[in-house]
Amino acid sequence: MALLPPPTHSLPPLTLTSLNPTTSLPSLSFLPPFASISLPSVRLPSHHHLSNRSLRFLPSASSSFAAVAAGAKPTVIVAEKLGEAGLALLREFANVDCAYDLSPEELCAKISLCDALIVRSGTKVTRDVFEASKGRLKVVGRAGVGIDNVDLLAATESGCLVVNAPTANTIAAAEHAIALLTAMSRNVAAADASLKAGKWQRNKYIGVSLVGKTLAVMGFGKVGSEVARRAKGLGLHVVAHDPYAPVDRARAVGVELLPFDDAISTADFISLHMPLTPTTNKLFNEETFAKVKKGVRIVNVARGGVIDEEALVRALDDGTVAQAALDVFTEEPPPRDSRLVQHENVTVTPHLGASTMEAQEGVAIEIAQAVIGALKGELAATAVNAPMVPSEVLSELSPYVTLAEKLGRLAVQLVSGGSGIKGVVKVVYTSSRDPDDLDTRLLRAMVIKGIVEPISSVFVNIVNADYVSKQRGLRLSEERIFLDGSPEIPLHSIQIHLANVEARFASALSDAGDIRVEGRVKDGIPRLTMVGSLSVDVSLEGNVILCRQVDQPGMIGRVGSILGGKNVNVSFMSVARNAPRKQAIMAIGVDEEPEKETLQMIGEIPAIEEFVFLKL
Repeated sequence: MALLPPPTHSLPPLTLTSLNPTTSLPSLSFLPPFASISLPSVRLPSHHHLSNRSLRFLPSASSSFAAVAAGAKPTVIVAEKLGEAGLALLREFANVDCAYDLSPEELCAKISLCDALIVRSGTKVTRDVFEASKGRLKVVGRAGVGIDNVDLLAATESGCLVVNAPTANTIAAAEHAIALLTAMSRNVAAADASLKAGKWQRNKYIGVSLVGKTLAVMGFGKVGSEVARRAKGLGLHVVAHDPYAPVDRARAVGVELLPFDDAISTADFISLHMPLTPTTNKLFNEETFAKVKKGVRIVNVARGGVIDEEALVRALDDGTVAQAALDVFTEEPPPRDSRLVQHENVTVTPHLGASTMEAQEGVAIEIAQAVIGALKGELAATAVNAPMVPSEVLSELSPYVTLAEKLGRLAVQLVSGGSGIKGVVKVVYTSSRDPDDLDTRLLRAMVIKGIVEPISSVFVNIVNADYVSKQRGLRLSEERIFLDGSPEIPLHSIQIHLANVEARFASALSDAGDIRVEGRVKDGIPRLTMVGSLSVDVSLEGNVILCRQVDQPGMIGRVGSILGGKNVNVSFMSVARNAPRKQAIMAIGVDEEPEKETLQMIGEIPAIEEFVFLKL
């Protein structure tokens, strides 16, 4: 899971709303038998007779699934080397074609003859591949974690499920991080090369001890927590930064959760375990290195792009960073003349985090089981793309799906970076439909998607939403409030409440002390209608600056002048207030993300008490 200061970037939407609701879409039979969700409801008097409008998922008439059901063996192409244990499982169920090193043209030529495709990171599964399959390809299995080589949108539009194997290499990656940590601290690689070159330089390669030192684990997910366990066994004091890690899980390992700046400034060693997202891209840059303890040592077995490599070289040169041990790089393989790779204080390995015999076999078994289950009509919890939904449901819920995700993204950005989400996330739906007449699973999933995706590499959909939230310690409750009105409108409003958190923007706190945001759909457009206890009316698109201010003349002009002077285009401005000349909230929509200096100028206006920039 990504751990960062408050997120300011959102990921490209991988949502059902990108589908054309007028297109005839095949349903998928591997939608799971969802457990029913019991929701408390508050009912006000109603005189409406409601028809059944539940969100339904229709069984697929797919020929490949029908063939499996009839006993015919499906065909699986394995495009890259897979462990024998996984192949054995596949062969018991399917006809397996191990076709390695296919060119893109060769893959497209074969794909219409198979029902499933298994790849690692070297095979690009593009839109051309899905189009060439002519609808037969139903499952793509990625033997590993990352799915950036698979076009998820094209897969979803084609009715193809994408599954990965995210757990089997956890221990291998954690062990490699510890191996790099110890090898770096004792100069093992350099000393080995020196001795093999005929030298005997004991004094040159004096190392540092681990016992009693502080290790900051930046990312307390599966791998990060396993690294912490092992590091404590080596006598290290371990702290971690992850605003969304469950406190009880960290406490159980004996790890202290700290805010981002506190973690990096107190650490003797820093180990990175965060995904590469727009928020984490070059997170460890010049500004971050200026905050670390001088002489810190850094290990990265996560993703190369989370470090600004040029900034790291400068930090190594001036002694800010004493040593680095890297398994991943922005460009892989890195250039032969890379200053970072050639630096004398850097230990490197060629992306070996998951390269153990046990991990390779584990990944093979995990992905084989997921693909077989999907071909049987089951659904793995590791599904990473959204299943198809009947077009009439998408057409009706499309703006509300967008609203739910945007509210989630907005809410998580309002949480202070060091506090995390420790309590229950409550979602309140206000509707004129009977509680049994509106299935909120899709909306619930999109709220989770909005909260999780900006700070994680996980792709959330209706299939894996509850699984993802549970893995990250998020507890969601749902409440429905029934109002008089037309049942033709699915929802009047959606509210999200985050309890027991610190807010970056104090005005987002309700009278009960929780962060509260509310939105509605007006004329088909999702809008933010409440922040904390104050009513607003803001379009949920692009970027927005929220300012709490003293209500007085000229404020819109002053802020607009600052933004215009910095060539930042304003799309709208609105002001909400409790009473004239009292407190007000000004919302400013901007097309571009203002520079820090511009935002600082806005904050320095005397009448502005606080502000926050949000990317939606």
